[in-house]
Amino acid sequence: MSVLEARGLHLQAGGRTVLSEVSARFEPGQVTAILGANGAGKSTLLAALAGLSPPTSGEVLLDQAPLLGLPPRRRAQRLGFIPQTPEIAWGLEVRTVVGLGRLPWLGARGLSGEDEVAVDRALAAARVEDLAERDITTLSGGERARALIARALAGEPEWLLADEPYAGLDPRHALEAGDLFRRLAGEGAGVLLTLHDLTLAARLADRVLVLGHGRVLADGPPRSAMTADILAVAYGVDARLRETEQGLSVDILGRWG
Repeated sequence: MSVLEARGLHLQAGGRTVLSEVSARFEPGQVTAILGANGAGKSTLLAALAGLSPPTSGEVLLDQAPLLGLPPRRRAQRLGFIPQTPEIAWGLEVRTVVGLGRLPWLGARGLSGEDEVAVDRALAAARVEDLAERDITTLSGGERARALIARALAGEPEWLLADEPYAGLDPRHALEAGDLFRRLAGEGAGVLLTLHDLTLAARLADRVLVLGHGRVLADGPPRSAMTADILAVAYGVDARLRETEQGLSVDILGRWG
């Protein structure tokens, strides 16, 4: 499997610096959580790593080659991206929407038998088989989120990059999503998630990248990257990481400073 790397990413948008000298190397077989307060640059970094937001300077590498040097079709085959606020304007069946994840692989005749099998696997993995014939515009936010996870999985990417994939998920489906992300990593894929839930990040991720004002504040396993000092700088809160029977938990004790 491939290695995804950011080298000295600097990105400006709307007259302000969104990312500043961000460097990080992401290994396959891991779940990495990207953390930070609102406006820290999480979504921008994820989009840059997916090749969707070209940096002002610096570069993203995939297997030590510039990501933007790959043809768009090849990038789409290797990287699956789930946006935070997807726009779905057409009333398509969920199965059709999930099938769009096969577009980078399609031949001249459309979906093949192999493509249909990949769609079936994706529907099952995201637990949306029962929604396959539904109009996606009629789904709840959580149901739609699961359908879009399935769409990304249908492309069988080496890397799955998801921007706030837990938004709208109820507790049961949140647990299932975590199991899915862990399974994908266990099968060798690289999984990158932006998250707001610190306890979820501490329990789910092998590695945590903490951003603050577009810079990397910490990078490492949750126990070392989510210290009280780092979280105070990143979020302006007094927080503590502790062990529980359910796993690691992050307690917010109040404002910091």
